[in-house]
Amino acid sequence: MNVNIEPSWFEALKGEFDKDYFVKLTRFVRAEYVAGTCFPPAGKIFNAFALCPFDNVKVVIIGQDPYHEPGQAEGLCFSVSDGTPLPPSLVNILKEVKDDVGAVPPLSQSALAAGRKMYNGSLRRWATQGVLLLNATLTVRAHQAGSHQRQGWETFTDAVIRTVSERKTHVVFILWGGYAKTKKALIDPARHRILEAVHPSPLSANRGGWFGNRHFSRCNEYLTSNGITPIVW
Repeated sequence: MNVNIEPSWFEALKGEFDKDYFVKLTRFVRAEYVAGTCFPPAGKIFNAFALCPFDNVKVVIIGQDPYHEPGQAEGLCFSVSDGTPLPPSLVNILKEVKDDVGAVPPLSQSALAAGRKMYNGSLRRWATQGVLLLNATLTVRAHQAGSHQRQGWETFTDAVIRTVSERKTHVVFILWGGYAKTKKALIDPARHRILEAVHPSPLSANRGGWFGNRHFSRCNEYLTSNGITPIVW
C-alpha cells in the first residue's frame, strides 16, 4: 500500500504515518492485496481524502467498513460505484434525502447505456462539495465483512476525526448507528455540530428513528448560519 493520500491530508496527519501501528498496518494491507482480492481497489483506498481535501471539509459522515462484494466499494462510506445496484442502507439514505430536501440522485449513465434504468449510487458529488465520507476501516477482504478490522485502521481514522475536530470549526459530524456514535467522544461539541440517528440499514431504520431525522436540511441550516455554503444533496 502506498500512502498516496492527498497533500493537505498528508500535512495534517503527517505525524501518523511513521508511528508503529501505521507501519504494521501498511505491511498488513500490502500482504492482503497481494494474497487475494480486497476492496476498494488499491488506488481508491484514500479516495475519501482525494475528493475532499482537508481545507474543504464541511461535513463528516462516518461509516464502519467498505462494501465487500465486487464492483461496490469506491473508498467512500455508503457509496457504490456508478452502475452498481444500490445497497439497502443507501436506498434508505437517498429516500431520506428526497423526503427532507427534495433532491433526487442522478440516473446512472453506465446503466442507461446498458439498457437499464437505475440511480447512480456514487456519492462523489457529495465528497467534492466538502463531505468527508469516512469509513472507520478503509479496506476489506472480498466476501468477508470486517476482515480488516482491528489492524490499525481505526487508530488512523480516529486520528482523522480528532484532527478535524481540533483544527477546524463549524463542521457537521453525522453519526448513524451505534458504532458511529462511539466516535462522539473524539469531537468537540463546542466547535462543531453533531447529528445522531439510528443506522440507515433496514434492520434499524424500519424500527424507527431513521426516516424523518432531517439530517440533510439540519446540516445545511447549521452551515448557512455560520456563513458556509450548504451542500447540494
